[in-house]
Amino acid sequence: MDHHGGRPREERARQLADILRQQITDGAFAGGRLPDERDLGRRFGSSRNAVRDALALLRDEGLITRRRGVGTTVLLPKYGHALDRLTGLAEELTGRGTVTNEVRVAARVPVLPAAIAARLEVPAGEGGVYVERLRWLDGLPLSLDTSYLTAGIGRAVLAGDLRERDVFGLIEEAAGVRLGRAEVAVHAVNADPGTARLLGIEPGTAVFALERLTRLADGRPVDTESIRIRADRMTLRATLRRGGPRDT
Repeated sequence: MDHHGGRPREERARQLADILRQQITDGAFAGGRLPDERDLGRRFGSSRNAVRDALALLRDEGLITRRRGVGTTVLLPKYGHALDRLTGLAEELTGRGTVTNEVRVAARVPVLPAAIAARLEVPAGEGGVYVERLRWLDGLPLSLDTSYLTAGIGRAVLAGDLRERDVFGLIEEAAGVRLGRAEVAVHAVNADPGTARLLGIEPGTAVFALERLTRLADGRPVDTESIRIRADRMTLRATLRRGGPRDT
């Protein structure tokens, strides 16, 4: 039941858009086709105006496209990337798409930037390795990944197959031990012109910025990454379990 006037109708549209977005993310609509407005209205007990407003919100988000005679379709399939498991992108998408890596830079760095050295807990003068890769998924750009690695591990990673392999697998082979854990921060940023060009999006488009510090099983940091991910192609997922109060 819609209320007349600006705000309640806006709220109703936003609530409906939230429900539809959850369903789209869960792959609820076969073939990416949404039912027509009348059907959606019946399904959610909403007026066609509210449905139309909700679909307009999702279209403005870049989630769906609406074409006369075709109907409403999901613009691009979104792929889930679990944040609660330490997996590389190619590992995560096994069987769900073809990931290819365009290696843009892979080089030794004689002196690490001070902030990077501090993050990796090594002296800047020890140097390291810098790798920049553009990840493609099914022929479309997905993410721009930049990594600084500690010197010893980094040299072994440089000798590995950076086009076909995930860096995590190469690190584990080089270190002879498993990776242990990673600290991850995700925020939204507006893509700068260079990043936007590489990712095939308009400058200023919001992308996920994922900062990750990965450690070996003994706690030593080995890899600090900045990943820019096209938000229209990826959903970041996690299963969280409730524990006791946080330790301070």
